[in-house]
Amino acid sequence: MKKILVIGNSGSGKTTFAKELAEKTGLPLVHLDKIFWCGEWEHISRDEFDKLLQVELEKSEWIIDGNFSRTMPHRLKYADTVFYFDLPTITCLWGSTVRVVKNYGKSRDDMGGNCPEYFDKQKVSLYKAIFSFNRNHRKKYRKLLGEQKNKNIVIFKSRKQAMLYLKNGEL
Repeated sequence: MKKILVIGNSGSGKTTFAKELAEKTGLPLVHLDKIFWCGEWEHISRDEFDKLLQVELEKSEWIIDGNFSRTMPHRLKYADTVFYFDLPTITCLWGSTVRVVKNYGKSRDDMGGNCPEYFDKQKVSLYKAIFSFNRNHRKKYRKLLGEQKNKNIVIFKSRKQAMLYLKNGEL
């Protein structure tokens, strides 16, 4: 395990898991949100994002935390391990809400620039994405992951399962 993707719906627990995994393995952690958001909830261009992502992918080891489904097939080419958080929508909505409450008015360390957490139009947009994620991406992700050969694919159906993996898994 040298090149690890942590993927799944927003609010599923990806970032918490990725941070713990990085701590346990010593692998460098890359947050896609930190690359994408440049501050004040403004983001970089698609081309710029792709270039910065490619720089990270070409490194010898990493944990990449984040969804960004458009780049998933490309990232999978580089990964040797994938952790997919395939959780119920309600769990992800709850996780995202708790994250906002916990960080209200502050920027998280896994985000780029000054992107404070609020219940605003940005959050409404995120909730819409969370609601549609399983309908729009689950089948595609399962198919994509099923096609991967010589890769370690781990699918979590709950946060508890993910934390037990960290506690008991062979890392």
